[in-house]
Amino acid sequence: MGSQFQQQNTPTGVAVRYIVFAVLSTATNFLVQAIVLQIAPWSGLMPSILAGTAAGFALKYVLDKRWIFFDRYSSHRDEMSKVALYGLFSVLTTLIFWGSEIAFWTIWKTELAKYTGGAIGVAIGYVSKYALDRKFVFKPREV
Repeated sequence: MGSQFQQQNTPTGVAVRYIVFAVLSTATNFLVQAIVLQIAPWSGLMPSILAGTAAGFALKYVLDKRWIFFDRYSSHRDEMSKVALYGLFSVLTTLIFWGSEIAFWTIWKTELAKYTGGAIGVAIGYVSKYALDRKFVFKPREV
């Protein structure tokens, strides 16, 4: 099955998988948030957000590692370094999303502007994240 994905390693194939994986990780995030609030409604919003974020992050990391960058495990130390960088870039690109959403809201003060800014920020963030992950996290193997 892995070779089937590698055969579809065209820019379009990678982009489609990357978008599908982003949607899956977001859905996982929201699902885990709902489960946490259902199981422990007294815990409040923050624990559900943290649990959802962790679940979405873990799923996206595994999917990107295996099906976007075709990265193999080399050592525990290397893997921890990759996870840390992947997390750092996730935070940085989330700031792009939030910044764009807030900027559009501040300038135009409408819901449409806020969501338009958010959509633009998410797109810029994901394109930037892919480039950063490819260059620094899941470096192409030298042959």
